[in-house]
Amino acid sequence: MTPTEEPLLPSRRIANDLRDSITSGALEPGEKLPSERELAQRYGAARNTAREAMRLLADEGLVDAQHGRGVFVRAKRQLFRFGSERYSRRLREETGLSPYRAELARQGMAARVDCTSIERVDPPGRVRERLGLADDAQVIRRENWYYADEAPVQLGITYIPVEIAGDTVLANSANMGKGSLYARFEERGHAITRVREEICARMPTRDEVKGLSIPDGVPVIDVLHTGIDQEGTPFEVTNFIMRADFAALDYNMPVED
Repeated sequence: MTPTEEPLLPSRRIANDLRDSITSGALEPGEKLPSERELAQRYGAARNTAREAMRLLADEGLVDAQHGRGVFVRAKRQLFRFGSERYSRRLREETGLSPYRAELARQGMAARVDCTSIERVDPPGRVRERLGLADDAQVIRRENWYYADEAPVQLGITYIPVEIAGDTVLANSANMGKGSLYARFEERGHAITRVREEICARMPTRDEVKGLSIPDGVPVIDVLHTGIDQEGTPFEVTNFIMRADFAALDYNMPVED
């Protein structure tokens, strides 16, 4: 240790050793970590020091604490979002499924989508801007919670201009029928031909932590998606909030000249 270096706190020393074991593969996904008592004995530390080390690892998203069972190395699962083809007419016609259900079927996972609310509201400012709506225009707001193999993985809030939704299932039903949402848009004269997606990462809100069962230290991927039709008109905006420990983005797209 050089004169300018400060000694590590015991909790950080324990956390560093465990982190090295996790990243090297010596401790594998799903494997149980030593108990607080075992770590305290191994390092000659107090149990609350070992507990703090576990908390540091949880905050980094490396471990899951399961009540009554112990602390386990977090399993790495990836649910891919295939940006370049998920909205294609071909995929809808071949599968009859929504983009999300088609993606999960391709990846061998069971999909469930719960539509928890459909209501007419004033849109948020950034939604109004992306849809080019007048100040007094309203939208249909559809809230969906998405599950993969029964694990909650993302929230999607879709905003549809009232005049586009009309008196159709877009405005009043959770059951979208064959081809789901984008088949219904196409029936209304809005075929999705281009998308704009603004993507960022952030820490989840309290409600997102609860609804998506997000472990400590795990951020979310926030995607603001805009669907654009054959006339270049934006016709729907969906804000997707994804658990970052599950989500992976795969985009294959042409490069502009």
